[in-house]
Amino acid sequence: MSGSRLWTLVRLDLTQRVRSVAWYVMLGVFAAILVVVTALSLLSFSYAGGAGAGAGVYSVVVFVVLLLAVLVSPTLSGNAINGDRDAANLAPVQVTLATTAEIVLAKFLAAWLTGLSFAVIAVPFMLVAAVSGGVDPLVVLVSLVVLIVEIAIIAAIGVGLSGIVARPLFSVAVTYLVVAALVIGTPIAFTLGGAAIRTEVTQSYRAYIYDDETGMTSNPPKCGPWETTTYEVPRFDTVWWILSANPFVILADATPARFDASGYPEDLFGNFSYLVRSAQIPPESERVSWDDCARMPQPQQQLTPEQLYNQTTPSWFVGLAVQLVLAAALLWWGGSRTRTPSRTLPPGTRIA
Repeated sequence: MSGSRLWTLVRLDLTQRVRSVAWYVMLGVFAAILVVVTALSLLSFSYAGGAGAGAGVYSVVVFVVLLLAVLVSPTLSGNAINGDRDAANLAPVQVTLATTAEIVLAKFLAAWLTGLSFAVIAVPFMLVAAVSGGVDPLVVLVSLVVLIVEIAIIAAIGVGLSGIVARPLFSVAVTYLVVAALVIGTPIAFTLGGAAIRTEVTQSYRAYIYDDETGMTSNPPKCGPWETTTYEVPRFDTVWWILSANPFVILADATPARFDASGYPEDLFGNFSYLVRSAQIPPESERVSWDDCARMPQPQQQLTPEQLYNQTTPSWFVGLAVQLVLAAALLWWGGSRTRTPSRTLPPGTRIA
Protein backbone atom coordinates (compact mmCIF):
# COMPACT_ATOMS: atom_id res chain seq x y z
CA MET A 1 0.00 0.00 0.00
CA SER A 2 1.40 3.37 -1.07
CA GLY A 3 0.83 6.40 1.12
CA SER A 4 1.16 8.81 -1.81
CA ARG A 5 -1.42 6.92 -3.90
CA LEU A 6 -3.74 6.73 -0.90
CA TRP A 7 -3.52 10.47 -0.24
CA THR A 8 -4.08 11.20 -3.96
CA LEU A 9 -7.26 9.13 -3.91
CA VAL A 10 -8.43 10.86 -0.73
CA ARG A 11 -7.84 14.32 -2.24
CA LEU A 12 -9.66 13.27 -5.42
CA ASP A 13 -12.67 12.09 -3.46
CA LEU A 14 -12.71 15.18 -1.24
CA THR A 15 -12.53 17.44 -4.30
CA GLN A 16 -15.63 15.79 -5.72
CA ARG A 17 -17.47 16.21 -2.45
CA VAL A 18 -16.68 19.81 -1.50
CA ARG A 19 -17.07 21.46 -4.88
CA SER A 20 -20.85 21.24 -4.58
CA VAL A 21 -22.71 24.34 -3.40
CA ALA A 22 -25.08 22.13 -1.41
CA TRP A 23 -22.15 21.07 0.77
CA TYR A 24 -21.50 24.62 1.96
CA VAL A 25 -25.21 25.22 2.46
CA MET A 26 -25.30 22.13 4.68
CA LEU A 27 -22.40 23.42 6.77
CA GLY A 28 -24.12 26.79 7.12
CA VAL A 29 -27.35 25.16 8.28
CA PHE A 30 -25.36 23.08 10.76
CA ALA A 31 -23.67 26.20 12.16
CA ALA A 32 -27.03 27.95 12.47
CA ILE A 33 -28.45 24.98 14.36
CA LEU A 34 -25.51 25.06 16.76
CA VAL A 35 -26.02 28.77 17.40
CA VAL A 36 -29.66 28.15 18.33
CA VAL A 37 -28.85 25.07 20.43
CA THR A 38 -26.03 26.82 22.28
CA ALA A 39 -28.20 29.86 23.04
CA LEU A 40 -31.07 27.73 24.30
CA SER A 41 -28.68 25.60 26.36
CA LEU A 42 -27.18 28.68 28.00
CA LEU A 43 -30.66 29.84 28.97
CA SER A 44 -31.68 26.38 30.20
CA PHE A 45 -28.58 25.79 32.32
CA SER A 46 -28.21 29.36 33.57
CA TYR A 47 -29.83 28.41 36.90
CA ALA A 48 -26.95 26.05 37.71
CA GLY A 49 -24.23 28.66 37.48
CA GLY A 50 -20.49 28.04 37.49
CA ALA A 51 -19.17 24.72 36.26
CA GLY A 52 -22.63 23.15 36.18
CA ALA A 53 -23.88 25.49 33.47
CA GLY A 54 -20.75 25.18 31.34
CA ALA A 55 -20.69 21.39 31.64
CA GLY A 56 -24.35 21.18 30.70
CA VAL A 57 -23.97 23.39 27.63
CA TYR A 58 -20.86 21.53 26.52
CA SER A 59 -22.53 18.12 26.77
CA VAL A 60 -25.57 19.35 24.83
CA VAL A 61 -23.39 20.68 22.00
CA VAL A 62 -21.42 17.41 21.77
CA PHE A 63 -24.62 15.35 21.68
CA VAL A 64 -26.07 17.59 18.95
CA VAL A 65 -22.90 17.20 16.87
CA LEU A 66 -23.15 13.42 17.19
CA LEU A 67 -26.85 13.53 16.33
CA LEU A 68 -26.26 15.56 13.17
CA ALA A 69 -23.34 13.31 12.22
CA VAL A 70 -25.63 10.30 12.59
CA LEU A 71 -28.21 11.98 10.36
CA VAL A 72 -25.84 13.25 7.67
CA SER A 73 -22.98 10.72 7.48
CA PRO A 74 -25.03 7.91 5.86
CA THR A 75 -25.79 10.25 2.96
CA LEU A 76 -22.12 11.20 2.58
CA SER A 77 -20.72 7.67 2.80
CA GLY A 78 -23.56 5.37 1.75
CA ASN A 79 -22.92 5.83 -1.99
CA ALA A 80 -19.14 6.29 -1.95
CA ILE A 81 -18.30 3.24 -4.09
CA ASN A 82 -21.42 2.38 -6.06
CA GLY A 83 -22.07 6.06 -6.73
CA ASP A 84 -18.69 6.39 -8.43
CA ARG A 85 -19.37 3.16 -10.30
CA ASP A 86 -22.64 4.53 -11.67
CA ALA A 87 -20.96 7.82 -12.62
CA ALA A 88 -18.16 5.91 -14.43
CA ASN A 89 -15.57 7.36 -12.05
CA LEU A 90 -14.57 4.09 -10.40
CA ALA A 91 -13.40 2.10 -13.43
CA PRO A 92 -10.68 4.60 -14.49
CA VAL A 93 -9.24 4.46 -10.98
CA GLN A 94 -9.34 0.66 -10.87
CA VAL A 95 -7.15 0.35 -13.99
CA THR A 96 -4.39 2.42 -12.37
CA LEU A 97 -1.76 1.15 -9.94
CA ALA A 98 -4.15 1.79 -7.04
CA THR A 99 -5.16 -1.42 -5.28
CA THR A 100 -8.67 -2.26 -4.14
CA ALA A 101 -7.62 -1.84 -0.50
CA GLU A 102 -6.28 1.64 -1.25
CA ILE A 103 -9.48 2.63 -3.07
CA VAL A 104 -11.76 1.43 -0.28
CA LEU A 105 -9.56 2.91 2.44
CA ALA A 106 -9.41 6.23 0.59
CA LYS A 107 -13.21 6.27 0.33
CA PHE A 108 -13.43 5.64 4.06
CA LEU A 109 -10.91 8.35 4.96
CA ALA A 110 -12.64 10.87 2.70
CA ALA A 111 -16.03 10.09 4.24
CA TRP A 112 -14.52 10.32 7.72
CA LEU A 113 -12.87 13.68 7.03
CA THR A 114 -16.12 14.95 5.54
CA GLY A 115 -17.99 13.95 8.68
CA LEU A 116 -15.32 15.55 10.86
CA SER A 117 -15.98 18.87 9.17
CA PHE A 118 -19.15 19.09 11.26
CA ALA A 119 -17.10 18.58 14.41
CA VAL A 120 -14.71 21.32 13.25
CA ILE A 121 -17.63 23.73 12.82
CA ALA A 122 -18.71 22.90 16.38
CA VAL A 123 -15.27 23.43 17.94
CA PRO A 124 -15.78 27.17 18.68
CA PHE A 125 -19.08 26.46 20.42
CA MET A 126 -17.57 23.63 22.47
CA LEU A 127 -14.56 25.72 23.43
CA VAL A 128 -16.74 28.61 24.59
CA ALA A 129 -18.81 26.28 26.77
CA ALA A 130 -15.75 24.43 28.10
CA VAL A 131 -13.63 27.48 28.90
CA SER A 132 -16.38 29.71 30.28
CA GLY A 133 -17.87 26.92 32.38
CA GLY A 134 -14.61 25.46 33.66
CA VAL A 135 -15.23 22.01 32.17
CA ASP A 136 -12.66 19.40 33.16
CA PRO A 137 -10.06 19.03 30.34
CA LEU A 138 -10.29 15.24 30.67
CA VAL A 139 -14.02 15.42 29.90
CA VAL A 140 -13.30 17.51 26.81
CA LEU A 141 -10.53 15.18 25.62
CA VAL A 142 -12.42 11.92 26.10
CA SER A 143 -15.68 13.20 24.62
CA LEU A 144 -13.92 14.55 21.52
CA VAL A 145 -12.01 11.28 21.00
CA VAL A 146 -15.19 9.22 21.29
CA LEU A 147 -17.02 11.64 18.97
CA ILE A 148 -14.28 11.32 16.33
CA VAL A 149 -14.30 7.51 16.61
CA GLU A 150 -18.10 7.35 16.30
CA ILE A 151 -18.02 9.48 13.15
CA ALA A 152 -15.37 7.12 11.76
CA ILE A 153 -17.50 4.06 12.53
CA ILE A 154 -20.55 5.51 10.78
CA ALA A 155 -18.40 6.43 7.78
CA ALA A 156 -16.96 2.90 7.64
CA ILE A 157 -20.43 1.35 7.78
CA GLY A 158 -21.62 3.53 4.90
CA VAL A 159 -18.57 2.92 2.70
CA GLY A 160 -18.71 -0.83 3.33
CA LEU A 161 -22.39 -1.03 2.42
CA SER A 162 -21.80 1.08 -0.70
CA GLY A 163 -19.47 -1.65 -1.91
CA ILE A 164 -21.83 -4.47 -0.94
CA VAL A 165 -25.11 -3.06 -2.30
CA ALA A 166 -25.17 -2.37 -6.04
CA ARG A 167 -27.62 0.53 -6.11
CA PRO A 168 -26.63 3.84 -4.42
CA LEU A 169 -30.16 4.58 -3.24
CA PHE A 170 -30.48 1.18 -1.59
CA SER A 171 -27.05 1.35 0.02
CA VAL A 172 -27.85 4.75 1.56
CA ALA A 173 -31.16 3.36 2.83
CA VAL A 174 -29.48 0.28 4.29
CA THR A 175 -26.85 2.50 5.96
CA TYR A 176 -29.62 4.52 7.58
CA LEU A 177 -31.27 1.29 8.73
CA VAL A 178 -28.05 0.00 10.32
CA VAL A 179 -27.41 3.32 12.07
CA ALA A 180 -31.06 3.48 13.15
CA ALA A 181 -30.73 -0.02 14.59
CA LEU A 182 -27.85 1.20 16.75
CA VAL A 183 -29.44 4.51 17.76
CA ILE A 184 -33.16 3.68 17.96
CA GLY A 185 -33.28 -0.10 17.80
CA THR A 186 -31.17 -0.66 20.91
CA PRO A 187 -33.48 1.24 23.33
CA ILE A 188 -36.53 -0.40 21.72
CA ALA A 189 -34.99 -3.86 22.13
CA PHE A 190 -33.97 -2.97 25.69
CA THR A 191 -37.49 -1.86 26.61
CA LEU A 192 -39.28 -4.79 25.00
CA GLY A 193 -36.75 -7.33 26.29
CA GLY A 194 -36.95 -6.04 29.84
CA ALA A 195 -40.75 -6.01 29.75
CA ALA A 196 -40.84 -9.58 28.40
CA ILE A 197 -38.65 -10.92 31.21
CA ARG A 198 -40.51 -10.45 34.48
CA THR A 199 -40.05 -11.56 38.06
CA GLU A 200 -42.41 -11.75 41.01
CA VAL A 201 -41.96 -9.38 43.94
CA THR A 202 -43.55 -9.93 47.36
CA GLN A 203 -44.55 -6.79 49.25
CA SER A 204 -45.29 -7.00 52.98
CA TYR A 205 -46.97 -4.52 55.30
CA ARG A 206 -48.35 -4.49 58.87
CA ALA A 207 -50.70 -2.08 60.60
CA TYR A 208 -52.25 -1.53 64.03
CA ILE A 209 -55.57 -3.15 64.89
CA TYR A 210 -58.32 -0.53 64.93
CA ASP A 211 -61.72 -0.85 66.64
CA ASP A 212 -64.51 -1.08 64.08
CA GLU A 213 -66.85 1.14 66.12
CA THR A 214 -64.57 3.83 67.48
CA GLY A 215 -61.89 3.68 64.81
CA MET A 216 -59.27 3.89 67.57
CA THR A 217 -56.47 1.56 68.54
CA SER A 218 -56.10 -0.04 71.95
CA ASN A 219 -53.72 1.34 74.55
CA PRO A 220 -51.07 0.18 74.03
CA PRO A 221 -51.74 -0.45 70.32
CA LYS A 222 -51.83 -4.03 69.13
CA CYS A 223 -50.18 -5.11 65.93
CA GLY A 224 -52.11 -6.87 63.24
CA PRO A 225 -50.81 -9.77 61.17
CA TRP A 226 -48.45 -9.28 58.27
CA GLU A 227 -50.20 -8.83 54.95
CA THR A 228 -48.51 -9.66 51.68
CA THR A 229 -49.20 -8.86 48.06
CA THR A 230 -47.37 -10.06 44.99
CA TYR A 231 -46.86 -8.37 41.65
CA GLU A 232 -44.53 -8.65 38.69
CA VAL A 233 -41.82 -6.21 37.66
CA PRO A 234 -39.71 -6.11 34.48
CA ARG A 235 -36.11 -7.36 34.62
CA PHE A 236 -34.16 -4.68 32.79
CA ASP A 237 -31.04 -5.84 34.60
CA THR A 238 -30.93 -8.88 32.28
CA VAL A 239 -30.95 -6.86 29.04
CA TRP A 240 -29.13 -3.63 29.94
CA TRP A 241 -26.13 -4.73 27.84
CA ILE A 242 -28.16 -4.13 24.68
CA LEU A 243 -27.77 -0.39 25.23
CA SER A 244 -23.98 -0.66 25.19
CA ALA A 245 -23.93 -0.55 21.36
CA ASN A 246 -25.81 2.76 21.23
CA PRO A 247 -23.50 5.60 20.03
CA PHE A 248 -24.96 8.09 22.50
CA VAL A 249 -24.60 5.64 25.39
CA ILE A 250 -20.98 4.96 24.42
CA LEU A 251 -20.26 8.69 24.35
CA ALA A 252 -21.93 9.29 27.71
CA ASP A 253 -20.53 6.22 29.48
CA ALA A 254 -16.96 6.71 28.24
CA THR A 255 -16.83 10.37 29.27
CA PRO A 256 -15.90 10.78 32.97
CA ALA A 257 -19.01 11.77 34.91
CA ARG A 258 -18.96 14.83 37.14
CA PHE A 259 -21.31 15.17 40.11
CA ASP A 260 -22.26 18.08 42.33
CA ALA A 261 -22.04 18.17 46.12
CA SER A 262 -25.36 16.34 46.44
CA GLY A 263 -24.22 13.48 44.22
CA TYR A 264 -26.23 14.42 41.11
CA PRO A 265 -24.78 14.65 37.57
CA GLU A 266 -23.79 18.07 36.29
CA ASP A 267 -24.23 17.34 32.57
CA LEU A 268 -25.98 15.08 30.08
CA PHE A 269 -23.04 12.68 30.01
CA GLY A 270 -23.54 11.83 33.66
CA ASN A 271 -27.34 11.69 33.36
CA PHE A 272 -27.25 9.30 30.41
CA SER A 273 -24.63 7.12 32.07
CA TYR A 274 -26.57 7.06 35.34
CA LEU A 275 -29.79 6.00 33.61
CA VAL A 276 -28.06 3.17 31.77
CA ARG A 277 -26.14 1.95 34.80
CA SER A 278 -29.22 2.07 37.03
CA ALA A 279 -30.72 -0.59 34.76
CA GLN A 280 -28.02 -2.99 36.01
CA ILE A 281 -29.57 -3.08 39.49
CA PRO A 282 -31.89 -6.11 39.90
CA PRO A 283 -35.24 -5.57 41.63
CA GLU A 284 -35.70 -6.70 45.23
CA SER A 285 -37.60 -9.98 45.52
CA GLU A 286 -39.11 -8.95 48.89
CA ARG A 287 -40.10 -5.51 50.07
CA VAL A 288 -41.57 -4.10 53.28
CA SER A 289 -43.71 -1.15 52.27
CA TRP A 290 -44.53 -0.08 55.83
CA ASP A 291 -44.70 -1.38 59.40
CA ASP A 292 -46.75 0.56 61.93
CA CYS A 293 -45.43 -1.60 64.75
CA ALA A 294 -41.76 -0.92 64.20
CA ARG A 295 -40.26 0.73 67.27
CA MET A 296 -37.86 2.75 65.19
CA PRO A 297 -39.00 3.22 61.60
CA GLN A 298 -36.27 2.16 59.22
CA PRO A 299 -35.64 4.95 56.75
CA GLN A 300 -35.44 3.92 53.11
CA GLN A 301 -31.82 4.26 52.09
CA GLN A 302 -31.74 5.61 48.56
CA LEU A 303 -28.43 5.62 46.73
CA THR A 304 -27.43 8.89 45.15
CA PRO A 305 -26.63 8.81 41.42
CA GLU A 306 -22.94 9.15 42.25
CA GLN A 307 -23.00 6.16 44.61
CA LEU A 308 -24.87 4.03 42.09
CA TYR A 309 -22.49 5.12 39.34
CA ASN A 310 -19.48 4.04 41.38
CA GLN A 311 -21.02 0.66 42.23
CA THR A 312 -21.92 -0.38 38.67
CA THR A 313 -19.95 -1.53 35.64
CA PRO A 314 -19.07 0.64 32.61
CA SER A 315 -20.07 -0.87 29.27
CA TRP A 316 -18.82 1.59 26.67
CA PHE A 317 -15.78 -0.47 25.67
CA VAL A 318 -17.97 -3.51 24.89
CA GLY A 319 -20.31 -1.47 22.71
CA LEU A 320 -17.41 0.26 20.99
CA ALA A 321 -15.79 -3.12 20.26
CA VAL A 322 -19.05 -4.38 18.73
CA GLN A 323 -19.29 -1.30 16.51
CA LEU A 324 -15.65 -1.58 15.43
CA VAL A 325 -16.07 -5.25 14.50
CA LEU A 326 -19.24 -4.43 12.55
CA ALA A 327 -17.59 -1.55 10.69
CA ALA A 328 -14.44 -3.57 9.91
CA ALA A 329 -16.48 -6.54 8.67
CA LEU A 330 -18.57 -4.35 6.36
CA LEU A 331 -15.46 -2.61 5.01
CA TRP A 332 -13.82 -5.97 4.30
CA TRP A 333 -16.97 -7.28 2.61
CA GLY A 334 -17.33 -4.10 0.57
CA GLY A 335 -13.70 -4.36 -0.48
CA SER A 336 -14.14 -7.96 -1.60
CA ARG A 337 -17.13 -6.91 -3.73
CA THR A 338 -15.11 -4.07 -5.28
CA ARG A 339 -12.05 -6.17 -6.13
CA THR A 340 -11.24 -6.59 -9.82
CA PRO A 341 -11.42 -8.72 -11.85
CA SER A 342 -14.82 -9.68 -10.48
CA ARG A 343 -16.31 -13.11 -11.05
CA THR A 344 -19.93 -11.96 -10.90
CA LEU A 345 -21.65 -8.60 -11.09
CA PRO A 346 -25.20 -7.64 -10.19
CA PRO A 347 -27.49 -7.15 -13.21
CA GLY A 348 -27.20 -3.68 -14.72
CA THR A 349 -23.87 -2.85 -13.08
CA ARG A 350 -21.88 -0.28 -15.03
CA ILE A 351 -18.27 -1.37 -15.54
CA ALA A 352 -16.90 1.45 -17.69
